[in-house]
Amino acid sequence: MAGDSSGKVTGKRKRKVGLLYDERMCKRLTVRIIQIVLIASNFKVIWEKLQLTGLAQRFLFFLSSFSFGLAVNVWFLVVAKRKMRISQFHSIYLNGSSSEAAYLSAGSVVEVAEKVAKGELDRGFTIVRPPGHHAEEDEAMGFCLFNNVAVAASYLLNERPELGIRRILIADWDVHHGNGTQKMFWKDPHVLVFSAHRHGGGSFYPTGDDGDYDKVGEGPGEGKMYADYLAVWDHILIPVTKEFKPDIILLSAGFDAATGDPLGSCLVTPYGYSVMLKKLMEFAQGKIVMALEGGYNLHCGRRKLLLLLQLSKPLFLSIIAIFIAS
Repeated sequence: MAGDSSGKVTGKRKRKVGLLYDERMCKRLTVRIIQIVLIASNFKVIWEKLQLTGLAQRFLFFLSSFSFGLAVNVWFLVVAKRKMRISQFHSIYLNGSSSEAAYLSAGSVVEVAEKVAKGELDRGFTIVRPPGHHAEEDEAMGFCLFNNVAVAASYLLNERPELGIRRILIADWDVHHGNGTQKMFWKDPHVLVFSAHRHGGGSFYPTGDDGDYDKVGEGPGEGKMYADYLAVWDHILIPVTKEFKPDIILLSAGFDAATGDPLGSCLVTPYGYSVMLKKLMEFAQGKIVMALEGGYNLHCGRRKLLLLLQLSKPLFLSIIAIFIAS
C-alpha cells in the first residue's frame, strides 16, 4: 500500500510526502543466505515503528494496484528461465514469491517516481524488497533481481517524456558500489550517477575496479559517474549537482554504512544521513524518491536482531521525519 502525508505548509500549499510499503514483498525474505539473514520481520519492523510513533497515521493509504504492469512494460526479465543459472551464484536466492516481490519492488519505485514527477507528491520513500542497485541489465546479483531505480529512471525518460523530466540524478549512499546502476547509464548524458561507497582497493563487494574513483563514464556519459564517500558529498556531489541541474532525484537509500551494521563498518550516524538528505533536498525543487537498498543484513542470532531493532528506530524515523517536516 502507499500513501501521502501533509507536512509543512509552504505558502498556501501543504507539502505531500508519499510512503509505499507492501507486505507481499516480505514473502521472499525468510531465507538464510551464506550466514547472512534477510528476515521478513526485519523488513516489517520499519513499518511497525512508523505505526507505533504515529507517523504512519499521517498517511492516506491506497492500494498499489498497477506496480506489476509498470515494471513489465519498462524492464523484461524472465526469472523462471534463469532460475537454474542464477541458483549457481551465492548472492542470489529465488523462491516461489521472488518474481512477485521483484515486480512489486521495481513497480513500486516507478509508481512513486511518476507521482513525484507529475507533482501529485513532493517526494516519496519506498520501503521495498528485494533491493536493486547491483542488478545489471542482463544479470541479477547481490540479492537484486531488478534494478529498481534504473527502471524508474528509464520509465520517466523514455516512457513519460511529457512529464518534462530531462535530467535525473541517481545518488547511492549504500555502503556497496551501485555497479548495476553505473553500467546501465555509463554512456547516458541524461542521468548523473553518484555512488558513495566502500571500495577497499577493489576487495569489497561487488569487488573489482568498476567502483574506483576514476570510473566516470564514457562518451556522452563521461563525467556523469562518481564514486567515493562522505567527504565527497560536499566536495564533489553538491558542486556537480548544481551544474547538472536535475529535474528529479532518485536515491538508492541503503543503510549498511550505518553505525552498528556489521558488514559496512563505516559508522555513519542518523545525523549524518539526515545531513546528506537535507543537502539533496535543496535540488530539483525537493523532488526526491528514496528506494530502500541494503542494510540490516545481520548474522544469525537474537543478539543481532536486537541490534537491528535498536538501530532501525532512530535511523528510519529521523529520515522519515525530515522528509515530512522539511
